[in-house]
Amino acid sequence: QVPLVESGGGLGQPGGSLSLSCAASGIILRDYYMNWYRQAPGNQREWVAGITGGGMKSYADSVKGRFTISRDNARNTMYLQIDNLDPEDTAVYYCQAARGIHVYWGQGTQVTVSI
Repeated sequence: QVPLVESGGGLGQPGGSLSLSCAASGIILRDYYMNWYRQAPGNQREWVAGITGGGMKSYADSVKGRFTISRDNARNTMYLQIDNLDPEDTAVYYCQAARGIHVYWGQGTQVTVSI
């Protein structure tokens, strides 16, 4: 059973917004460093944002100012708010939970930005 499940992807228009969720089961997210990655067709998977158990956030330069990562420990869920969508944001978005040698990935959710 995959402990992480992403949702919220879909089709968005340039300049619009999308919100992604990553729900965990079987693991406690506050014990993990949580990340969002994305992989566009033909590209390698790239890191876009991370958040510690204490809530410290970091972002890739390419998304800074448009992406917001957050977590709700009570709901055991992580989020990624994407604002001012750009066609370059089209990719499969994955959440990851990491703690030492323990690394878990979700199955991914597709985000497509098109007119």
